[in-house]
Amino acid sequence: MHPGRSSLRGLLLALFLVGPLGWHLPAQAEPPLPLDLDDSRSALSIGEELEKNGRWLDAIQHYDRSLERWPDDEDLKYGRRRARVHFRVERRYADRSFRDSLLSMSRNQALDLFDETTIRIRASFVESLSHLSIVAHGTESLYIAMANPRFLEANLPPARSEADRDARKEAVKNFRRLLRDQYWNRPVASDQQARNLIAEISRLASQSLRMSETAVVMEYVFGGCNALDDYSGFLTADRFSDLKSNIDGEFVGLGVEMKEESGKGMLLVNILPESPASGGGLRKGDRIVSIDGVDVRNRSIDEAASMMRGPVGSRVSLRIARETGTEEWDTTLTRRPVLVRSIPDARIIDQGAGIAYLKLTSFQTSTAQELDDALNRLQLDGMKALIIDLRGNPGGLLNAAVEVLDRFIDQGVLVSTRGRTSDQNLVYRAQDPGAINVPLVILTDGDSASASEIVAGAIKDHRRGTLVGRKTFGKWSVQSIFNVGSDTGLRLTTAKFYSPNGHTLGRIGVEPDVPVELVKEHSVAFRGASRRNAEPSAASDADIDEGIAVLKRQLRR
Repeated sequence: MHPGRSSLRGLLLALFLVGPLGWHLPAQAEPPLPLDLDDSRSALSIGEELEKNGRWLDAIQHYDRSLERWPDDEDLKYGRRRARVHFRVERRYADRSFRDSLLSMSRNQALDLFDETTIRIRASFVESLSHLSIVAHGTESLYIAMANPRFLEANLPPARSEADRDARKEAVKNFRRLLRDQYWNRPVASDQQARNLIAEISRLASQSLRMSETAVVMEYVFGGCNALDDYSGFLTADRFSDLKSNIDGEFVGLGVEMKEESGKGMLLVNILPESPASGGGLRKGDRIVSIDGVDVRNRSIDEAASMMRGPVGSRVSLRIARETGTEEWDTTLTRRPVLVRSIPDARIIDQGAGIAYLKLTSFQTSTAQELDDALNRLQLDGMKALIIDLRGNPGGLLNAAVEVLDRFIDQGVLVSTRGRTSDQNLVYRAQDPGAINVPLVILTDGDSASASEIVAGAIKDHRRGTLVGRKTFGKWSVQSIFNVGSDTGLRLTTAKFYSPNGHTLGRIGVEPDVPVELVKEHSVAFRGASRRNAEPSAASDADIDEGIAVLKRQLRR
């Protein structure tokens, strides 16, 4: 489906895995937490200490790992919920478009946005949700936000004295108690009742705390989406624009992939070719330590990404620390459109056997044309068998996955979707009787998700090729993107998808035909950086080696 239309199907919630501007969330780092805890109370204590120090991502990871051992512990479950809400609050308030656009709305405009969001959720989300569920999650988000220092700093008037500070703490405490005692799960049965309740709460916050009513309503707009699954949520203008750029494979920026390293700055894990960063001499392993004169060593990745955004032709000044740590230098780069290829690498890797390798990092609007161009080149170079690398590929457009499959499967069902509404019940069939018929290996791992799993599932069911590597992520749901408000969006899970044999493997994933044990060095090399344009080293890659062996056996037969 074309991204200019109101719905885009088959998108992974990339903001949780890799940011749409190519930067990496620090959640990918291994948390320094003990694995040998004796009881769930000790685990809870560690999680609460992480929360106390504002280490929300570490807390989320810790609770996730703890719940693997104690899956029924309600305190650990709520700790994870609480840490997630705090993390989302801080991301919102680091988002320039949220601060400049949404917080500048009037209360009634914000309530109108809540109404529009709720109506769309109730009409389109894959599961039926009540008004009560949406509003109750908004109340919970507001309750937790009012214990978040960043939220309070942004929305309460500054304290003029110690006594004023103490009075403010007491007023916040009383308001949170009011939310808990009088508004938690207050019955709501209609759009108008929901609007009236939120308006009442926002007035009380204004009267007792001099808090912006719009800020209160926004916790219901965003917090109400916490009632949805992990792949759904409200998109600010910047996030909405980023997502569309990701789908198109082109964004305005510098062309860097980076991740946060607290106290050190933003580590560049990849530099996109033919980008301003590449032309400016930036290298993988460099660190950005200041942006336009503002030190970012202790800033969040969201803040740094926001500071690096800007229109085409605008300039940004960076201070760079070379990976040796002894050299720093300044550079000024001009933002411009950067093309992100979904197939950064396609070549013959075994000349004698004619085995080709193709890295597919995402499924976007340009993927089918890129694939056709790559396959034509490889056939001219003598391709007799092919390895398609889907490791680290978080997904993308469902239609792009279908177009990829159509190049290799000449008949039958490729994938089907089933949702609450009839327009989500679709069957996609092979359309190209001239599909390429060479032996095929698909490489997968735990980061192969969404559209990658559509391809892996169809190849497996049709016995068209051999899956090599590790089990896929297990995201078998379809998201649609809707415009709400003037320039904001809503990403909703609207259906589940099914393999040709009728399997849906959410939280399960596709098992490889030939399992390969994960090598730590390989994991470090590929995690993140290879999601876009980094090239693999075939010399030390166990998955590729196994894929070559599989194809050589088939070619001999």
